[in-house]
Amino acid sequence: MKSSLLMLLVVAVCAHAHGATESAGSAATVGKGPYPGFAPGYLTPQEQLDSKAMLPPPPVQGSSAQAADEDAKQAAATLRGTPRWQWASKDAELMFPKAAGTFSCALGLPIDEGTSPNLTTLLRRSLVDAGFGTRDAKHLHQRARPFVAKSEATCTPDQEPYLRKDGSYPSGHAAIGWAWGLILAELAPERADALVQRGYDFGESRRICNVHWASDVAAGRLFGSAVVARLHANMEFATQLAEAKREVAAARAAGLPPKKDCAAEAQALGR
Repeated sequence: MKSSLLMLLVVAVCAHAHGATESAGSAATVGKGPYPGFAPGYLTPQEQLDSKAMLPPPPVQGSSAQAADEDAKQAAATLRGTPRWQWASKDAELMFPKAAGTFSCALGLPIDEGTSPNLTTLLRRSLVDAGFGTRDAKHLHQRARPFVAKSEATCTPDQEPYLRKDGSYPSGHAAIGWAWGLILAELAPERADALVQRGYDFGESRRICNVHWASDVAAGRLFGSAVVARLHANMEFATQLAEAKREVAAARAAGLPPKKDCAAEAQALGR
């Protein structure tokens, strides 16, 4: 597999091998899908959306769209070394169980295997549908990432060797974050504004980190939206969504707080 997203996840598995364990519930699904070491998505390879057919090509050099990407890149450069830059490196994390809590502050509840196993599985499996679904367009366009094109640093230097090897367009992280925000907004409509905003911020972290152009992120969000729409026709997803909604209601009734420093997150994200 040549996808940079897959390579980054494999690296994450190795990095966490001695410090993180999956619960029995999660481990039961790992290894049964097309991506070794990760839970299978809800969609079969035949059902997966075709990102290369769905998305328009990325901006070309000399176009007004590329000029807009360059302007957005320069604006993001002013954030290097700030708390927002540092938070962008946190948002690069896609390895479970750590990644499960990314949206816990926006949800106002803990998200982990202990309190919300169905919700955690929902996030793990939709990650594959949204994130790995971008690989065909990435391979087709092979767009150079901004840090490669400009010989600059990123907020995740340990990942740079792998990011150099694959295309920038569209952003897999942006697709995942946007899909997660939309799914969570369905589970907790009273928190929809905060959850969708967190999904937006998750994608912006890739631009701020200097690993994606703004148009990569926008295309990722478009693909993430399409994946969520497609998932609603999947009965297994619908069943797990209903179970996750019950978990959210139970956690809300019990008054369970997020297991994160939400004040620090809000400050870093400018909320």
